[in-house]
Amino acid sequence: MTLSRFRSLGILIALLPVAVLAQTPPVSPDASKKAPADNLDLRFANGIVAVAEDKVITVDDLRREIAPRVNSIQRAATSEKDFNDRMEALQDDIIQQMIDRVLIVKDFKKDEKRHIPDSIIDNAIAEEQIRRFDGDRSKFLAYLRAIGMTFREYRKKMEEDIIYDYMRGQQHRNQAVVSPARVETFYYENKDRFYQEDQVHMRMIALNRVEKETDEQLLARADKVEVRFKAGEKFDDLAREVSQDAKRAKGGDWGWQRKTDLKAEFSDPLFKLEKGQLTAPIITAEAAYILYVEDRKLAGVQPLADVRDQIENNLANQMAQQSENKWLERLRRNAYIRIY
Repeated sequence: MTLSRFRSLGILIALLPVAVLAQTPPVSPDASKKAPADNLDLRFANGIVAVAEDKVITVDDLRREIAPRVNSIQRAATSEKDFNDRMEALQDDIIQQMIDRVLIVKDFKKDEKRHIPDSIIDNAIAEEQIRRFDGDRSKFLAYLRAIGMTFREYRKKMEEDIIYDYMRGQQHRNQAVVSPARVETFYYENKDRFYQEDQVHMRMIALNRVEKETDEQLLARADKVEVRFKAGEKFDDLAREVSQDAKRAKGGDWGWQRKTDLKAEFSDPLFKLEKGQLTAPIITAEAAYILYVEDRKLAGVQPLADVRDQIENNLANQMAQQSENKWLERLRRNAYIRIY
């Protein structure tokens, strides 16, 4: 069956408080058999979402995965329809992930030589208690009671989380090496992707206007800084001494800026300069600004040497995703899966 047939009710389930969800009664082993084929409400009431191999995935399992993500989706949604669409997509993804998780854990356990040491599981649980409950075990146990999970069940879930991450990590590591020839081929076939605008590595000194200070007085202060620079003082040293903005401690370093990143009153004079030059003081209602060109990159296609690492990472991630998809397709093809 398709996942969409039970989406609407699944969304409502996801919105229920965790404390209420924890009170859901146990599922009878053959409860789903008693439900008419088209009675989705009754099927959900009986608590079965899917079966993967010998694992029954229940509504409570689905609720626990969805509940922590509802608030972020509510914040991101632009309308009720958008919210419902996002929740439907999330529910589909989570159900597939839960099924895949079962298959991945089973694939790990096929090799009797592989196991997760108890110490690793214990450490993971301890770190989780610190991260989520400030190391307070009583809060942690209260949380387990609220979601209707025993410590033993939680420990098993933690072990399966570790297995899941390990097995997926193995798929990625197997595709970590990308040949130089492949990188070069990608670069020359996709040069348009590596076009960059004219850029300036900018430093800036900001002198905030004091109360009742005129433009002339503010300009006079800025001129003194310019005189010191022309006398041989380094711009970054001057910025650390006199600048009054957030980058003062970094010598006024604002990093690489494109023309479109800046207001015209800054970009117009800045992008006319060469490396090592500074603008005349720019006077605004709030401050006087002096901009300095630390370095320049002219518009054009970036050299292969500058983007090689980026291409390698992108190709490695792409290959890893393709490898993982094929692996999961094989696991799904050879498994018993039923979605209600």
